[in-house]
Amino acid sequence: MRVLVVEDETRTAALLRRGLVEEGFAVDVVADGLEAVWQASEVAYDVIVLDLMLPGIDGFEVCRRLRAARRWAPVLMLSARGEVTDRVRGLDVGADDYLAKPFSFDELSARIRALIRRGSHERPVVLDVDGLRLDPAGRTASRDGTDLDLSPKEFALLEYLMRHPGEVLSRTAILEHVWDFAYDGTSNVVDQYIAYLRRKIDRPFGTSQLETVRGAGYRLRVAASAQPG
Repeated sequence: MRVLVVEDETRTAALLRRGLVEEGFAVDVVADGLEAVWQASEVAYDVIVLDLMLPGIDGFEVCRRLRAARRWAPVLMLSARGEVTDRVRGLDVGADDYLAKPFSFDELSARIRALIRRGSHERPVVLDVDGLRLDPAGRTASRDGTDLDLSPKEFALLEYLMRHPGEVLSRTAILEHVWDFAYDGTSNVVDQYIAYLRRKIDRPFGTSQLETVRGAGYRLRVAASAQPG
């Protein structure tokens, strides 16, 4: 397993490298934010250990650029600043875990192993499906650059649909993920909110991306050219 350590403090970088090598990892070390973006774009790492405070660009911007470039290696962000706002911002720009300095190397190693088990599957920070764009952290949505005014439940429903583009989602599945167990499976609340959503994301734009699949549920249609294979 190959790890990229992005740390500008020489002693910390050396300690991390030595410890991870002893754990059996192949380790590359860089000390600059811009160099980190280049390195992680050129090499398929299993995990990136990313310090927050870096020369060039900071760890937040490194992570944001990697996710924008569709580089999905898990990122463990390190920082001497333990404020909640920093942890939230780090996770929102695409980091997978956050560890405040000083930390136990055993904990760092365990977190790296946990991230490796999860793998490097695609998990975009901002969802984009054929002109529909949704930012879960920023709580914004738009179509073709036009902002959409969505209620919290409409936003949650659209997010669930956009996380499963092209898939037929049953009413039961939608209820379980967007509502809670207080709703009866026979309720027509899903159909009502699908109708509300259509009035905002489809009809004003002369499209019909949100489809009803008779007897099965609903699907957010994807252009044929955008589908896998």
